[in-house]
Amino acid sequence: MRIFSGIQPTGRKHLGNYIGAIRRYVEGQDQAAESIYCVVDLHATTVAYDPAELRERLYDTLAILVAAGLDPERCILFRQSDVSAHPELSWLLSSVTSWGDLNRMHQFKDKSAGQRELVSAGLFTYPVLMAADVLVHRATHVPVGDDQRQHIELMRDIAERFNARFGEVLVVPEGTYPPVGARIMDLQEPTRKMSTTGGTAEGTVYVLDPPKTIEKKIKRAVTDSDDPPVIRAGADKPGVTNLLEILAAARGITLAEAEASMADARGYGDLKAATAEAVIELLTPVRERYEELRPDERRLEEILAVGAEKAAASAAPVIADVREAMGVGRPR
Repeated sequence: MRIFSGIQPTGRKHLGNYIGAIRRYVEGQDQAAESIYCVVDLHATTVAYDPAELRERLYDTLAILVAAGLDPERCILFRQSDVSAHPELSWLLSSVTSWGDLNRMHQFKDKSAGQRELVSAGLFTYPVLMAADVLVHRATHVPVGDDQRQHIELMRDIAERFNARFGEVLVVPEGTYPPVGARIMDLQEPTRKMSTTGGTAEGTVYVLDPPKTIEKKIKRAVTDSDDPPVIRAGADKPGVTNLLEILAAARGITLAEAEASMADARGYGDLKAATAEAVIELLTPVRERYEELRPDERRLEEILAVGAEKAAASAAPVIADVREAMGVGRPR
């Protein structure tokens, strides 16, 4: 098994990012023969952004990843733009990618609707670069959130179409999704995904929030008006279900076990208190370690440099095989 996943350096990382992606990256170090993780700064340039802020957010994201438990000695951890094989393969894969497939991507429609000045071509071809990120390392498994299923299916289609035309060169990867907490929702609007851009300030718990802030946000979470309160998961109870999902994910138990643990609760206040306690326990060590790591940007750059060298070595034979198969560049 070879794992690959990428994370955007834009925005502050929230609880959904941590449960759905970052924690699973750490677990992947012990599950795979090789695990490769990338801070995807090239993806971040597809929408309006501030260059200085992008660099700062990249260091923020890297420090959170390491603070959470990613060990540069046990995985490959690098910055996307440091490895030229990624954009090169993206261009080559564009020849086997359908315009119609890209036009059906939900995230393109959502993000382009919010662009007032320019909808970039990069935003449209974003999924091709995402496919290249994975395929250039012949990854077999891609840990992602539930919202990335459409991109994973396109990635598989691209690899299969390439292989059908040019020969069996690329590995067709599988997406892996968290059994609990695949979609952490906004605490104030539990029918919407928790987000740094489209969510509410009070409904978004950030990885670096102090304990008092986390407790305040969760205790103000929307539940419902059932009287007496009913603590169970269900489509008709999005707020309560979201809290149970968070509790289960934070404790490392199933949703059914989280629900059972609340059997003697006096009401939604007990559920919120238990959830807040579990989240604080989960995130506090990460925040404290982050505060130690983040000031040393020279050390962070050293981590990225070592990771880029390893990632380039991983990608080189794939690019060579793709070029040969496509008849591009100097023949072997």
